[in-house]
Amino acid sequence: MMHFRTIRSRIFLIFLFCMLGLLLIVSLVYYQRATDQIRDKVGVIAEKNISQTVGLFELMLKGYDSVTKSLNSNGELMKLLQNPSSDRTVEGVNLERRITDILGAIFYSRNDIVGIHIVTYRGKVFSFDRSVGAAVREYPQEEWFTELKQSTGEMKWLGVYPDSLMSGNINRPVFAFGRQLFEFTALKRIGIVLIETDADSIVSALSNASLGPGSSVIIRGQDGDDIIRTNPTQDVMDTVPPGWPGPLKDDQVILSEREDALITAARIRTADWTVIGITPKEDLKLELKETQRFLLSVIIILVVAAIALATFIARSFSSPFKRLIQQMKQVELGNFKGQVHVQSYQELNVLVGSFNRMVHQMDDLIERIKLASLSEKHAQLQALQSQVNPHFLFNTLDMIYWMLDERENDRLGKVILSLSQLFRYSSDWKEASSVPLRRELDQLRHYLSIIEVRLGGRVQTVIEVDERWLDIEVPKMILQPIIENAVKYGLEPLNQSGMLRIRSEENNGSLSISVQDNGVGIDADTLLSLTQTLNDSAASDHGRDALAEIASGRGGIGLENVHRRIRLMFGEGYGIRIESELNLGTTVILTIPIPPERRH
Repeated sequence: MMHFRTIRSRIFLIFLFCMLGLLLIVSLVYYQRATDQIRDKVGVIAEKNISQTVGLFELMLKGYDSVTKSLNSNGELMKLLQNPSSDRTVEGVNLERRITDILGAIFYSRNDIVGIHIVTYRGKVFSFDRSVGAAVREYPQEEWFTELKQSTGEMKWLGVYPDSLMSGNINRPVFAFGRQLFEFTALKRIGIVLIETDADSIVSALSNASLGPGSSVIIRGQDGDDIIRTNPTQDVMDTVPPGWPGPLKDDQVILSEREDALITAARIRTADWTVIGITPKEDLKLELKETQRFLLSVIIILVVAAIALATFIARSFSSPFKRLIQQMKQVELGNFKGQVHVQSYQELNVLVGSFNRMVHQMDDLIERIKLASLSEKHAQLQALQSQVNPHFLFNTLDMIYWMLDERENDRLGKVILSLSQLFRYSSDWKEASSVPLRRELDQLRHYLSIIEVRLGGRVQTVIEVDERWLDIEVPKMILQPIIENAVKYGLEPLNQSGMLRIRSEENNGSLSISVQDNGVGIDADTLLSLTQTLNDSAASDHGRDALAEIASGRGGIGLENVHRRIRLMFGEGYGIRIESELNLGTTVILTIPIPPERRH
């Protein structure tokens, strides 16, 4: 939730929502307009399709009508059909062959004819079909024959049948039509002709009126019965109102839009049929789906563009703030040297300029405070250096007194020489307040030689400092107070030989110098109080009073002096810490930074 409270996120969301809102409104308006145009377009197409289908049927039926007329106008055929020759004579067989040859010629003139049958009133049937070719059949007694026989010479369109009316071997839908045959000179009725064509040509012509895979096209006769229909398994009869569309004029097309379908109707004048096209609304939506896909693709592209534009605008507005925040964090970490450089909105430029001036003024103020603090620390260091514990000098003078008394002249010379080096080293503060670790250890060896003499060889010292750390600068006189405390409070009370070990160790860019003794140690309460006082970086009066009280047990002003001097020189992260266990010994660890050029 916090992420959405940033300026960048809010500007991004506001701009994005505005863009998406406008995009949604435009898309809805466009979709509604496109839907209306598609609906109008589909209606026009449906009317054109039904008109073309009617025209196609007119041509087809006229072609079939011309086939029957060509038979009726064939004089030779009419003469042969009236010949009374007996079927059992050679002449009769030749006559039948000539008739079937004429029928075969007409049969092969069109590739959609399934069979041609002539039924004479003398009881003969002459046929030519796809099953057996030419044939002479028995006289049929069917309903369709009665219908043709009762006609007065006009074409009778019988309709579509599931199989052939005359040929038992043709098991496929056929479209049947016929008429009576007349001998024109005598106006005598000779018989009837029945022609069967492939019903696929009718279905193919009907499919021209379909607008989609779910569309249905119906041809109805004069009596209202269906002659043929596409999609016979689909129940669309409930869609067409009863008695619809009623009598139609030639070339008239009716369009009706229902809740679930679009219905068109037109009249086939040649057969007095009605063509009805039914298109479900699902098919009408196919065109809309294409529009939807196009609109969806455009919306996706525009959304991506809107997101990219919103991101760019939000970033351009929030980038100066981000840089300003980053610089503020640097100031928070103590870096006052950086400046924010932006060329953005006027208000942001004023804000950034004010921030840069404020940081510059703070940097100047901090420099002045730092100089004043350094002056104060230098004065404190001078005061601390003057507090080097004089107890050692007093103890050494006492020792010299007793050694002189016992007339141990050799040992006295060694002690006096070491004491001379100590006085020279400790009194020379004009040169520097820090020295290389090498010099501090050399001075420490002089001090330890005096300690060994003073304690009669009861203290053994081991120095294990790596050679590479000997040139590191350390505060002057930081090891002697620690050694003095270890001898005075740790080893002397043992009344037996003791060990002092001085070691160096690198740890995460810092150098630790540990002074370890195997003396009497420090009890837990005293160690806790001493550690808390050393951790008081302010070194308040209360802390010094606590150290004064602890000095009677262990530690004294010397440790606090060393701790403060290290912190004054290197910072708050360095100093000394104490580890100890009662009757096991004490370890004082002094930590100073390693210069970067010596860390590796």
